[in-house]
Amino acid sequence: MPLHIVLVEPEIPANTGNIARTCAATGTHLHLVRPLGFRTDDTALKRAGLDYWHAVNIHYHDSFAEVQSRYPDSRFFYATTKSDKKYTDFSFRDHDFLVFGKETKGLPEDLIQANKSTCMRMPMTGDVRSLNLSNSAAIIVYEALRQLGFPGLE
Repeated sequence: MPLHIVLVEPEIPANTGNIARTCAATGTHLHLVRPLGFRTDDTALKRAGLDYWHAVNIHYHDSFAEVQSRYPDSRFFYATTKSDKKYTDFSFRDHDFLVFGKETKGLPEDLIQANKSTCMRMPMTGDVRSLNLSNSAAIIVYEALRQLGFPGLE
């Protein structure tokens, strides 16, 4: 069964396109929470996803609350620089949702505060604020898939 990546108000089309390509390669569902910082027919978005868009299970939502209400029995994990827990501290399961914020501001503070126990960060030097959104999503989804034994992947 699939994992899910949720992008809350993504701003950069190339990042979303790269994440869509990762989703196509892994069978992960992609959820985009509006407002988006680009149009879905954006050339950079399409270019980054190459010719894999047909293989992406993509869902659009008007709010993050809508995502949660559609999947009430699912577990949500929140990527943020504002956590003491590393993404490797968690044991992922089928159907888990990996939630990422917008490139310039990350996730809303109220969402982080309400979900501290499932917030996770990527270890890095103090020389940078954060990793690129598409790199972070790929690293975390592949860790979750590794834990699950790479189901359905060759």
